[in-house]
Amino acid sequence: MQILIAGLLIFMAVHSVRIFADDWRESQIERIGKRRWTMIYTFHSLFGLVLIVWGYGLAREAPVVLWDPPLWGRHLALLLMAVSFFLFAQSGGPQGPIVARIGHPMMAATGIWGVAHLSANGTLADLLLFGSFVAWAVLAFRAAVQRDRAAGIVREPAGWMADIGPGLAGLGLWAIFVWKVHAFLFGVSPLG
Repeated sequence: MQILIAGLLIFMAVHSVRIFADDWRESQIERIGKRRWTMIYTFHSLFGLVLIVWGYGLAREAPVVLWDPPLWGRHLALLLMAVSFFLFAQSGGPQGPIVARIGHPMMAATGIWGVAHLSANGTLADLLLFGSFVAWAVLAFRAAVQRDRAAGIVREPAGWMADIGPGLAGLGLWAIFVWKVHAFLFGVSPLG
């Protein structure tokens, strides 16, 4: 469990700099340059991610069960993951009416991903992993909205196809992931 916790601390610390120390982040980028900052950020993110995957795998070998998720939790997880994939596919492109209203689809998708997995899993490792991502997504979303307001950002939505095109691609990826990829990567099929 210590490896999982260490990975989460590193990964979340790196990804929370913008939430808690945005001015410091900007001064560091100015001091060392955007490219070097990105390299440092990427290294620490990947290192934390490796520890998370390794630690979560170890924790699954001797799970500490906190609750027994209901059967409907798996169905809810499938539905929420479809929404998460839909939103995640919207990141970085033109924003249609749905995504322009949300403003930060990747953060919303991350929070939904965490809630989905908490609804279908009930171990201590699950609570640490997915709960951490839910908490981070809420804080990051809130900070991003505050930055948008301070900067006077108003999102003018593109047409509906800006939501529908990437959204359909995201749903296609969700279907493939549910059908084959999740079981291949994690040894657990979301379908049963």
